[in-house]
Amino acid sequence: MPSYTPPTKDMQFILHDVLKAPQQDVPGYDELDRDFTGAVLEEAGKIARDVLQPLNAVGDSEGCVLENGVVRTPKGFKEAFDQMREGGWTALDCDPDYGGQGLPYLVATAVGEMMSSANMAFNMYPGLTHGAYSAIHAHGSDAQKETYLPKMVSCEWTGTMNLTEPHCGTDLGLMRTKAEPQDDGSYKVTGQKIFISAGDHDMSENVIHLVLAKIPGGPEGIKGVSLFIVPKFLVNEDGSLGERNAVSVGKIEEKMGIHGNSTCVMNYDEATGYLLGEEHKGMRAMFTMMNEARIGVGLQGYAQASVAYQNALEYANDRLQGRDVTGAKNPDGPADPLIVHPDIRRNLMDQKSFVEGARAFAFWGASLIDRAHRNEDAEADGLISLMTPVIKGFLTDKGFEMATAAQQVYGGHGYIEEWGMSQFARDARIAMIYEGANGVQALDLVGRKLAQDGGKHVMAFFEMVKGFCKENDGEEMSDFIEPLKAASKDLQAAGMFFMQNGMKNPNAALAGSYDFMHLFGHVCLGLMWARMARASLDALAAGDSDAAFHETKLATARYYMQRQLPMTATHLARIQSGADPVMALEAANF
Repeated sequence: MPSYTPPTKDMQFILHDVLKAPQQDVPGYDELDRDFTGAVLEEAGKIARDVLQPLNAVGDSEGCVLENGVVRTPKGFKEAFDQMREGGWTALDCDPDYGGQGLPYLVATAVGEMMSSANMAFNMYPGLTHGAYSAIHAHGSDAQKETYLPKMVSCEWTGTMNLTEPHCGTDLGLMRTKAEPQDDGSYKVTGQKIFISAGDHDMSENVIHLVLAKIPGGPEGIKGVSLFIVPKFLVNEDGSLGERNAVSVGKIEEKMGIHGNSTCVMNYDEATGYLLGEEHKGMRAMFTMMNEARIGVGLQGYAQASVAYQNALEYANDRLQGRDVTGAKNPDGPADPLIVHPDIRRNLMDQKSFVEGARAFAFWGASLIDRAHRNEDAEADGLISLMTPVIKGFLTDKGFEMATAAQQVYGGHGYIEEWGMSQFARDARIAMIYEGANGVQALDLVGRKLAQDGGKHVMAFFEMVKGFCKENDGEEMSDFIEPLKAASKDLQAAGMFFMQNGMKNPNAALAGSYDFMHLFGHVCLGLMWARMARASLDALAAGDSDAAFHETKLATARYYMQRQLPMTATHLARIQSGADPVMALEAANF
């Protein structure tokens, strides 16, 4: 069976040597010294390793069951959920006014990675609740906040987001769920939603659904969509639970992966709902939740790759197969371990360089969110808005690719369920689809985010890369700076191609959008690896006692620069081929 080792040392390296979190001028970061973050990560790692990871295979094999209208979660899930709640792990970065601990989002991101690596399906229950909490916190009335947030912070009540309907997913303007206004200010919500993660379960007293619906008489399409709070149990004025609302589970979806999470069809039959935010402004409120979720899904992508890599590495060291072509490395045994073979090393280095680069990218993104919120920094807000589709799309595409690469190390055993590698690949697969399929992320990046605020934020990114390269120009950093410069030039050339061709032929930009998302992702990881290389060189120069750790970082950084970052040239060539190769066939000729 697979195991999990929390990567706390690597996390500490990013927090303190790369991001230098305590030295940043973000409120609350001054408290993030090594001892504090080390203690938090160590305790979170114990929960992830000892409580959640052993339940991962249980959730996969048992799944969730619908019994008499109630969803039953797999054996051990409820006890683990209680332990998470009692330890305060669901409230790390929540508002202290509602029972949260008020820690930076950066800390919650590090903890979230470990929980997701250990048991992705389980971690979706508190994860979705956090998203619903954030939407109510940002857009709810004072009364709504007082009613729902304390119980959601503690996860005594959990939350969901209800967008998709049987006939519409991405195009939410087609939705049919309606909300009829009532004399008391509430609404009667009627319709069916599908693919609702954590839609119902037996681990919390109440489930607070955030439901998109249309108020009759409103504008057509997406402009007529509003957002409603629809609790499973109505809440009395004194905060106690009242009668069951007219919301029910139609069925639990049978899925490829994340079996431990209850993905439900939800039926609303004149259920009582309460408007969240303004009428017909539902997407603005929902995007508070969706943008947070997209960052979280990017994290899921590399978190699955991380745990898969750990197990593939262990297998490669233990499994004896063949002999090293340069001479036996295990002469007393019948064969050498897999890890002596160059192609196995290539595979493992692909995984290692992605996972560690992705972790740094996600943590940097989390620090931008903290800066945007805690410093009210518009520049940081614009930059993370630009990065969100890259974090979601690139990290989940590559995360799935690396999970299957880890499976490949096992050969035939990787395809056998008892070894557990299949689950990592199956669970990682959904991250490329939900919270906006990755093709939609690419369209959002090219169609909206590049031009946002007159292209100000992408230009700021280019200047950031340029500034870093200039500051670190010299022989010591040349292995990292020169490839980064070349990759950044490819990214700028792709952006210029869109500017020159996109207006007269929009398909020229849209046909290259997916490649652009990956090109951008590689440049971001290239920047992260250059920053990590700088940090490790500085640590070695300062006489850090763990020289092997930093030498390994430098070798991995060189691998990414030499073997992965050159992919930017391929993506640029595809982009510059324009729309003609993509659009050449008539629909009937496919």
